[in-house]
Amino acid sequence: MDEGDPIRPSAVRVYQVAWAVYLVMASGGAVWMGLSRGGLTVAQFVDPATWWLDLLWGVAAGVALLALWLLGRTLLPAARDLERLIADVLGGLSAGDALALALISGFAEELFFRGAVQGSWGVVPATVLFALLHAGPGRPFLIWALFALVAGAVFAGLAVSRGNLLAPMAAHVLVNSVNLRRLAAHGAAPTADSE
Repeated sequence: MDEGDPIRPSAVRVYQVAWAVYLVMASGGAVWMGLSRGGLTVAQFVDPATWWLDLLWGVAAGVALLALWLLGRTLLPAARDLERLIADVLGGLSAGDALALALISGFAEELFFRGAVQGSWGVVPATVLFALLHAGPGRPFLIWALFALVAGAVFAGLAVSRGNLLAPMAAHVLVNSVNLRRLAAHGAAPTADSE
């Protein structure tokens, strides 16, 4: 990477493709929800009377999931390998781009998986499909899929218990914000291997 070019071209391309995928996912989820529920309402996303409690539950769940990931990456070499793979792809994304990616991914995935799939097919299919979305080749991606299975179950429980999407969206955005920002910054830093 050139010193004058802080963002790797691959990171920019991943960012652009991710935005396109998440916009399609959010649109598909909104159309699916609207058709299956006779339209979209504000109440499906947030309860104006208890929004603060939904947000609090979401933040608490996000912190718990971040602690679980920290434990996993401390104990499991495959989790550290996964982080290196993701950091290599995201390396150099700005803090703002990492946050924007966290916002769109958390919103779109929750709208699609918890709002549309879970609303139509139930908790188990939505959670399993969410985990499969995070699957890939090799042991590191198995760790990611297993973590996504646990996170998906937490997000599903939040959607059921709170009755809207704000809590799972808040939890998902928090997890993605912290992890994407950290990995993008880590990928931008020179390592002993790259010097």
